[in-house]
Amino acid sequence: MIWLAIFLLLSAALLAAAWPNLRTPSRHGFYRYFAFEALLGQVLLGGRYWFADPLSPRQVVSWVLLAGSAALAANGFAMLRRHGAPTGGIETTQALVEQGAYRWVRHPLYGSLLLAGIGAVLKHVTPWSLGLVLILAGLLMATARVEEGENLERFGQAYRDYMRRTTRFIPFLY
Repeated sequence: MIWLAIFLLLSAALLAAAWPNLRTPSRHGFYRYFAFEALLGQVLLGGRYWFADPLSPRQVVSWVLLAGSAALAANGFAMLRRHGAPTGGIETTQALVEQGAYRWVRHPLYGSLLLAGIGAVLKHVTPWSLGLVLILAGLLMATARVEEGENLERFGQAYRDYMRRTTRFIPFLY
């Protein structure tokens, strides 16, 4: 019951933060909100198993993926702040960022969320957690596609060329 209460409390906080985005389904923030909800559900679904049997191979792989997720997110945020010339938060970048992880993939921050989701699934593998990671992946793909359209409007041909040089989430593959 405590996990449900935590989920509802954190969901309310996410809803409050994302409310302006939810009023505009044609923007990437709409889909990103639901991706965060799926990830939150997944993390809390396996919450009591996060530190169970910490040296099992599955747990070690999980922690490696979670650490990779954190490192990828840290690099992505740093590159946006350093090279994106934001006029406020990172959502307002004025320059196309092609440094760091952005040199290889167009969406390292969404990739980091996907890594976090896979890492969370490995904490306690159930049909529910597997379903949530698939929902998370679908929502992140939708978010990325919508954001790419926004970036094409913002950066034009430069972004089109960038799309040809990079993959969406996984270097050289996808």
